Amino acid sequence: MYEKIKQTASWIKERMKSQPTTCIVLGTGLGQLASEITDSYEFPYSDIPNFPVSTVEGHAGKLIFGKLGGTDIMAMQGRFHYYEGYNMKEVTFPVRIMYELGIKTLFVSNAAGGMNPKFSIGDIMVITDHINMFPEHPLRGKNFPTGPRFPDMHETYDHTLIAEADAIAKEKGIKLQHGVYVGVQGPTFETPSEYRMYHILGGDAIGMSTVPEVIVAHHCGIKTFGVSIITDLGGFDEAVEVSHEEVQMAANKAQPIMTELMKEMIRRA
Repeated sequence: MYEKIKQTASWIKERMKSQPTTCIVLGTGLGQLASEITDSYEFPYSDIPNFPVSTVEGHAGKLIFGKLGGTDIMAMQGRFHYYEGYNMKEVTFPVRIMYELGIKTLFVSNAAGGMNPKFSIGDIMVITDHINMFPEHPLRGKNFPTGPRFPDMHETYDHTLIAEADAIAKEKGIKLQHGVYVGVQGPTFETPSEYRMYHILGGDAIGMSTVPEVIVAHHCGIKTFGVSIITDLGGFDEAVEVSHEEVQMAANKAQPIMTELMKEMIRRA
């Protein structure tokens, strides 16, 4: 696997026109943020050696380079999920590539189900911590030389970046929630009882991504900032049906606020 990582990173480096140190993973309904990137050039995942290919509706599947907020960045438009049939080494392969390309800061976004009764659909939740419920750990197996065998996880989401997001939100009048993200394998949405269980365990929002990426980024020493758009609510007295299409619609409505926050954070990074 490590040889494949080196091979893929070398292929991309030969085609890079700048040296970004920031990467954004654009999740469900947030792919349109790519339209804000200027001076851009891109590589479809299918053209990149050894890269997996996204199979999820709403995930375009390309690596984009350019500027956002005046800063050189790299963006993943579309990510890979455990429920698609990939193993954790494949799900987190792009994060390993980020490290080899010199990425120092990672911004991750996702659509998530809200379990906190104080949340509303369309809220943006800054991830302060996570609970890993995936059945396979992304660091299982031979340890990569990018970090220790047993990495400490007490500040997985960078406190300085969280404080910066709060300051920007206050300046611009943006409402931000804070909470713990629960990562599960999917692909089913949670039952009402599962929502209630995960909330009792300490979760505020739940989704099918992000946690493996963040664990590997942390192992590589990459600072991470994560946000969830609350696209549906569950675990309350009245059960509410949810579909992937509704999740995308709710995420798209929150897009302008997310774009403003991300651009300003990257500009100040």
